[in-house]
Amino acid sequence: MLCLLVSVSSDAMATPSPAKSMGDPGITPLSPSHIQQNDTDSNAHTGPSFIVVVAVDFGTTSSGYAYAFTKEPECIHTMRRWEGGDPGVSNQKTPTTILLTPDRKFHSFGYAARDFYHDLDPTESKHWLYLEKFKMKLHTTAELSDQAGAEFDNTNIRWVITVPAIWKMPAKQFMREAAYKAGLVPRDTPEQLIISLEPEAASIYCRKLRLHQMIDIGTKTTQNGFSPNENVGAGMTQAKEPVRSKRQSRTFLVENVIGELWSELEEGDTYVVVDCGGGTVDLTVHQIQLPEGHLKELYKASGGPYGSIGIDYEFEKLLCKIFGPDFIDQFKIKRPAAWVDLMIAFESRKRAAAPDRTNPLNINLPFSFIDYYKKFRGHSVEHALRKSNVDFVKWSSQGMLRMNPDAMNALFKPTIDHIIQHLTDLFDKPEVCDIKFLFLVGGFAESPLLQQAVQNMLHGRSRIIIPHDVGLTILKGAVLFGLDPSVIKVRRSPLTYGVGVLNRYVEGKHPPDKMLVKDGTRWCTDVFDTFIVCDQSVALGETVKRSYTPAKPSQQVIIIHIYCSEKEGVGFISEPGVRKCGTLRLDVTGTETSAARREIQTHLQFGDTEIRAMAVDVATSRTVKASIDFLAQ
Repeated sequence: MLCLLVSVSSDAMATPSPAKSMGDPGITPLSPSHIQQNDTDSNAHTGPSFIVVVAVDFGTTSSGYAYAFTKEPECIHTMRRWEGGDPGVSNQKTPTTILLTPDRKFHSFGYAARDFYHDLDPTESKHWLYLEKFKMKLHTTAELSDQAGAEFDNTNIRWVITVPAIWKMPAKQFMREAAYKAGLVPRDTPEQLIISLEPEAASIYCRKLRLHQMIDIGTKTTQNGFSPNENVGAGMTQAKEPVRSKRQSRTFLVENVIGELWSELEEGDTYVVVDCGGGTVDLTVHQIQLPEGHLKELYKASGGPYGSIGIDYEFEKLLCKIFGPDFIDQFKIKRPAAWVDLMIAFESRKRAAAPDRTNPLNINLPFSFIDYYKKFRGHSVEHALRKSNVDFVKWSSQGMLRMNPDAMNALFKPTIDHIIQHLTDLFDKPEVCDIKFLFLVGGFAESPLLQQAVQNMLHGRSRIIIPHDVGLTILKGAVLFGLDPSVIKVRRSPLTYGVGVLNRYVEGKHPPDKMLVKDGTRWCTDVFDTFIVCDQSVALGETVKRSYTPAKPSQQVIIIHIYCSEKEGVGFISEPGVRKCGTLRLDVTGTETSAARREIQTHLQFGDTEIRAMAVDVATSRTVKASIDFLAQ
């Protein structure tokens, strides 16, 4: 028997509906059996029909958008090439950089921000605020109206925002709140915006791949005329995709059914998607469900902060070792635009790193770096290199740092080692066996060093597939997800969720310090009432029902605290590792009833990329405003 919720705010008490045996007939009891009596709503994403789906990928290092019209779902339009860009580097995306004026007003984004900042006088640039490698928001519908040939407003658009799969609920809610504040969608139509998990999006797109749209480095055969021993990143830029060139955008054609690669899969076959981005690496394990080609998550998403910016950090540490951390810190403050130039030069050479490279990589040092160092130290950059004992970096009379290939490869090693260790741990899990394919996606997946490390780790256990335009894989998949959000039928819960309740005290079972005597009845406090268990399979739209009753007839708002844990078995909300992660708010205003006790039936929906809440006043059948807040902690 469960009764009297204790994890509620002091100004808005609520109680779960007590059992009939307590003298309140007609009221549904709150009991553990409700956990098993879950419903599955197959129409979890039903709502107004949309004319177009727009996906926005806010990456750590670069951002982009893509879209498709619902009447032509096989055509995915990617963003037009941005103004600016770096020589030899595709600018199908733009850097996630924003420039604010000295009075902290928005000035520009992407290449425009970077180029303008670069041209500022050093004394002036110190007063501007230049932010890079973070998640940002952009919003425009002008291009869509141009493509559609008719004007339409924002209500015709379903927006999709991508996030790493390892992000927790507060981070996802933060992205949604930012979208509301940016005017992307109104708060009263939340169904207009859906959150897409990046490796899931990649997985959805990979279902559509034809053989000419990918490179298979897990076999000894040649795909598209390129040997797996060649620089695959270079091969991908030369390979042909079915593309229709338009003035506004590039249009990629995808299969309206499953692709050729998928025809090799049978019911129950499994594969891994490794999303290697700028900030994070996400891993997800999917199982194919035929004949529709739906996907089931076999193991909860995992990963960590092992993105390509880790190589930038290693380069900065190398500069500190040569020139001193005090100088590097001061140079970044005094010559911020020149520091950006230096990192751009490094980025270009970083992309040229390869296992079989023999010639050195030259990195241009900005003149202001050379000049400022001489003023700071009183001697030259060349002198610093000779005295640093860093043998693998030399000085070129042309004003460059000459790094031998081993030196550059060493900068990659810590980041790649983290990724390989995580992959090794994943493949050791009993749930992860007989993996047919490993899809390597994300911008960092173009690195030949990473590709070789993954090959060496797998020893031929799985075929390694890299899609062409690998940096746009997530973006295209996010569009497909927006067109059909029900494609992922089963997910794994990343955490255990529940609420705190009072339970009948049982001698010998419950700790004495948890006993509370109320009206002559002994209760056990802080009992964790489990909604969903960590790593539990949850079907799309699956709901957990609970019934709550306002403590007072006049009460207008019920606030219930939600707790979470990474452990599967949780007994009490006071246990180590259990933390309050959110609040469920039930607004019962306008649903007054003459009943002595009001029952508010709450449905918590799991199995989607976000947890949703719905509630109904049982006596009146009226909808009760229900929301979950993961940010107000």
